[in-house]
Amino acid sequence: MLSVPDRALTVSALSISLLLGACAGMSEGERSTAIGASLGAIAGGVIGDSRRSALIGAGVGALGGYLWSNQAAQRKAAMERAAAGTGAEVTQTADNQLRISLPSDITFDAGRAEIRPEIRPVLDELARNLRTQPATTVRVVGHSDNSGGDAVNDPLSVNRAARTRDYLVARGVDARRILIDGRGSREPVADNGTESGRALNRRVEILVGEPARG
Repeated sequence: MLSVPDRALTVSALSISLLLGACAGMSEGERSTAIGASLGAIAGGVIGDSRRSALIGAGVGALGGYLWSNQAAQRKAAMERAAAGTGAEVTQTADNQLRISLPSDITFDAGRAEIRPEIRPVLDELARNLRTQPATTVRVVGHSDNSGGDAVNDPLSVNRAARTRDYLVARGVDARRILIDGRGSREPVADNGTESGRALNRRVEILVGEPARG
């Protein structure tokens, strides 16, 4: 017969398998943080064996998770006000990060990475918010449509993420807080077979989160 810790570990393994299936529709960032948050709850049910608990705890700490606090709600409201009428979209992700999606058509000229004046008030408000809340994490991810090929789209998406980061840094945000990535055309949110779909896929996403662990 399995001991209590072994039974808990068996249930945890099954729960993790089900969780991975449920996360299939999420983006890479949302999937990893959602798993981290759920693992925290699973780990709480494992008792009696400190070595096993420590191993599970280490995995939870590595994956992490995010809180949606009053500050996060206030941050979202402030960003919504700043983004009104610009075409930028402000949402709460499934894993409790704030996502600011900046369509590249309003953020950058075609084929270029210089930030247009129309979107600067949104980034100015974000920089102000980040300066007052230094515990938050920040990721800037560039995306493109599928025209031009990876040789063009991959570096362009990275460059646009980097320019967005540099804009925030120039307004007082510590560069060490900001991670950047470029996904090229690999994570579309719309049909690349239409011009309207390609326009939605050309974007920069900024993800701001409050880590759940201290």
